[in-house]
Amino acid sequence: PAAKTAFQKLVNSQGQFLVPVVFVTNAGNCLRQEKADQLSHLLGVPISQDQVMMSHSPLRMFKRYHEKCVLVSGQGPLLDIARDLGFCQPVTIETLREKYPLLDVVDHDRRPNVLYPSAVELPKIEAVVLFGEPVRWETNLQLIIDVLLTSGYPGNPYHHGSYPHIPVLACNMDLMWVAEAQSPRFGHGTFMVCLENIYKKITGKDLKYEALMGKPSKLTYQYAEYLIRAQAAERRWKQPIQTLYAIGDNLMTDVYDNSWENELASAAAARCRSVLVCTGVYNPHTEVPLDTRENITETVFHGHRDFRFDPGLVEPDHIVPDVDAAVDLVFQLENFSP
Repeated sequence: PAAKTAFQKLVNSQGQFLVPVVFVTNAGNCLRQEKADQLSHLLGVPISQDQVMMSHSPLRMFKRYHEKCVLVSGQGPLLDIARDLGFCQPVTIETLREKYPLLDVVDHDRRPNVLYPSAVELPKIEAVVLFGEPVRWETNLQLIIDVLLTSGYPGNPYHHGSYPHIPVLACNMDLMWVAEAQSPRFGHGTFMVCLENIYKKITGKDLKYEALMGKPSKLTYQYAEYLIRAQAAERRWKQPIQTLYAIGDNLMTDVYDNSWENELASAAAARCRSVLVCTGVYNPHTEVPLDTRENITETVFHGHRDFRFDPGLVEPDHIVPDVDAAVDLVFQLENFSP
C-alpha cells in the first residue's frame, strides 16, 4: 500500500517523473510493455517500457547468439519475448517435446499412445536460454539435460565427451520470492539449483553458464545505470548523476554486490546506496552470519552457486519499513523538495 503514496511523490501534477527512475525486476515471463502497463495500473502513475528492465533485457547485447537456434525455457509468451530480444530461431520446450515425444515420460498421462513421425526437422540447438521458472519442472529439466548431453541433438544418445557443453544463458537467480503466501515461494534460482545438481550427478562435472543476468549480476546493474543516464539525457540534465539509489526487499539480489559502482564511476555515478525495505523477502529478525569462515553447514547462503558469500556485500546502507519511507529518506539525503 505504501507504494502508491511513494510514487505520487516522484511525479509532478502531469504525472511526469521528477527524477530518473528504473524498475529492475527479475521477472522474465512477459514483455517490457506488459510489465510497464501492470506497474502503471498498480502504482497509479504512467510508466513507459523504457523505464522497465526485465531479467532478460541484457540479452539484447548477446548478438552472437541471435542468429543461432536456441532452446528457451520458462513461461509466458516465450517466442515473443525471444524475438523481441533479437533471437531469430527460438525453439520452446513444448516444440522439442512434440518433435521428440519419447523424451518426456515422467507423467504417465502425457505419454503418447501413438507415435507419428514429425514433419518438421529441427536444426542443431546451439545454446540454451533460461528465462525463468517453467510450469512443468520435470519436462524442462529432462529436455534441457538431453540437449546438453547430446550437444544440441536431443534425439541422439548421450555423449559424455561433450564437455564443455553448449552455452547456457540464465536470467533471474532468485532462490525465492514473496507473494501472497506467508512464506517465500520457489523462484527460478531453485529451478537452477535442480538443473545444476542433476547435471553434476549424471556427469560428475559442473554445469557452466555463459552468462548470468538479473539482479544481482553486474551486467544487470550496468544496464540499469545506462537506462538511468538515458532518462537524464532526455531531460537535458547538464550535471552527471552523482548517486544511484537501489531500493529493494532482497539482500541477495537488491543489495548484494555493490562493487559494480567502481566500474560505473567513469560513466556517471560516483556511488550507489542500497536501501532495504521490510515488505518482501527480507526479514529484519533474521541475522546474516558475520564470519565467512564458519562451517558451511552453519552458513545459509541463498545467493547463486557462482556468487561468493561476503557479509560486506549484504549490508545495506539503510533499512526502512517500506518504499514510501525509502523515497522520504532519499529526498532527505539529497535535500530535495518536490
